[in-house]
Amino acid sequence: MDITGKLIKILEPITGTSANGTWKKQSFVIEYANGQFPKKACFQVWGDKVNLSSLVVGEEIHVFFDPESREYKDNWYTELRVWKVESAQNQASSFSSMPTPPPATGAPAPTEMPDFMGSDNNDDGDLPF
Repeated sequence: MDITGKLIKILEPITGTSANGTWKKQSFVIEYANGQFPKKACFQVWGDKVNLSSLVVGEEIHVFFDPESREYKDNWYTELRVWKVESAQNQASSFSSMPTPPPATGAPAPTEMPDFMGSDNNDDGDLPF
């Protein structure tokens, strides 16, 4: 999934130790348009998958994420795990700078619609099968 919005806050990283070793998590919040009123969403980055140091609060960013929910003691917790973040301006420029595809080769496109019913078009509603 992906979403574009304005980065409004980068939270401090959280680290810890588990049975699998040390871990690091950092969260950030974006504000995005959704109907009449803007909405806010908090995303999480685990480990060093995404470098948040290049992001600037107030800039438009494009976030790629996977929502994930887990149950713990009959309560459900949902997390938006980020796997890629890019500047919305970079994304827009990358789309506009994409080369146009070459024209298709092969048979030329038909200039008129073929007549599948034949020239004696019967309107009596009988189907041929």
